[in-house]
Amino acid sequence: MPDEPPYLGQHCVTPYPRREVLLRWLWALVQATLFRWSPRPLHGFRARLLRLFGADIAAPSQVVIFPTAKVTFPWRLVLAPRAMVGPHVILYNLALVTLRRGANLSQNCHLCAGTHDFLRWDMPLITRPIVIGENAWLGADVFVGPGVTVGDLCVVGARSVVMHDLPPRKICVGQPCRPIKDRPEPRTS
Repeated sequence: MPDEPPYLGQHCVTPYPRREVLLRWLWALVQATLFRWSPRPLHGFRARLLRLFGADIAAPSQVVIFPTAKVTFPWRLVLAPRAMVGPHVILYNLALVTLRRGANLSQNCHLCAGTHDFLRWDMPLITRPIVIGENAWLGADVFVGPGVTVGDLCVVGARSVVMHDLPPRKICVGQPCRPIKDRPEPRTS
């Protein structure tokens, strides 16, 4: 057979050991059934399922995670008390994803903790953790890329694309996302 020219993904192999691949398949089955079919108010039940698969959730009854949320690797997820994962959120957590106390992900947010080295033909996986700060709020359809930290009390406007760290106590918007003004202290009533 004559040599063919190189192509992206050539000689690409999974970076995961067989045990982790099997565990991921088992989680996918549980997520597609018990997790997905559970009634909307049963956030604690879903948090306990995630914890059963290795998620770090200290207080399952104090987090909100909707049944339509998708988590790739529960064992690479940290949910602090009062964190919320809204409807249709995708947590493509190839590296650790941490939601600190009160962090709030609105519907259709996509957190992606991995990419590929496109400068190499085999395109090896590159993963970097994502941290969503305490009481930070990501509006609808926000995309967060690998290695990003969103600061405490930060507000990220709908449909923003976050590829770099965002400072605390700022309102940030855009593609690429950037701070536009300070966030005032929230009122109690």
